[in-house]
Amino acid sequence: MRLLVASTPDLASMNLKERLLEAAEWTARGQFQGRPFLVHDDLCMVTTDVLHLHLDHFDRQVMEGTGTDIEDVVFLSKHRAASGTPTLTVHPIGNYGKADYGGREGTLTPSSPAFLSGMLREISRTAKGLPFQVSYEVTHHGPFLDRPTSFVEIGSDETNWGNEGAAKALAEALLHFRPGKGPVVIGVGGGHYAPRFTEVTLAKEVSFGHMVPKHVLDAGDDEHALSCIQKAMKASGTDAAYLHKKSFSKPDARRYREMIESAGYRILESSDLKDAQSLP
Repeated sequence: MRLLVASTPDLASMNLKERLLEAAEWTARGQFQGRPFLVHDDLCMVTTDVLHLHLDHFDRQVMEGTGTDIEDVVFLSKHRAASGTPTLTVHPIGNYGKADYGGREGTLTPSSPAFLSGMLREISRTAKGLPFQVSYEVTHHGPFLDRPTSFVEIGSDETNWGNEGAAKALAEALLHFRPGKGPVVIGVGGGHYAPRFTEVTLAKEVSFGHMVPKHVLDAGDDEHALSCIQKAMKASGTDAAYLHKKSFSKPDARRYREMIESAGYRILESSDLKDAQSLP
């Protein structure tokens, strides 16, 4: 089952939970941490008083506490950005460097490429007409879990976190999600937001797992950069990368391509990918 996690200190998280409860019939199958353990089709949902970032191994706790086999985990969350731009985001989690916001230092939680890409496409459909951007964010922050884990977020400040229209769009996407198609790749390059990887996902049959932004690659030497790429590959279950070439100088783009291919990995470009079917 896919586990959805709502956190009471997070306004957007509780907004999302309420919209999910309104949009579908949920059945209580016992309790977890004193609250109902809710089930709808292949989804289950729990509520916790602990903020998401501090829930290391939460998948294990839920499986042990409920006797349920969890395939992957989705945290329902707020998103904060200084710009305050209304945005709906999805992203994988983990830390390439220090664990300043939960998780483990230098460790990635497994990603869920088919969920991330399928969810991004579905949100683009359900949020059509809303004044919200739809975007991937690259891999960042905790917690650390064993199961593939993603964050689904409403942003980018307190004026948006309680927006019911945004939460309804995400709830509908979660309930009617269809897995992404195409080869699994990691994203290499770009910034904290990933408009290029978002654009490619919406236009092509491809499933993005972890994403390694340029500032992470630039934080050390080539050995450091390759180590981050290898971690992303392993935690995404792939040997292929999509390089955001325009985010690099031409010499750097060539260097990273050679680095990735010399390590035995593949580079896929847009021309290698099938066109995606139009969103309904």
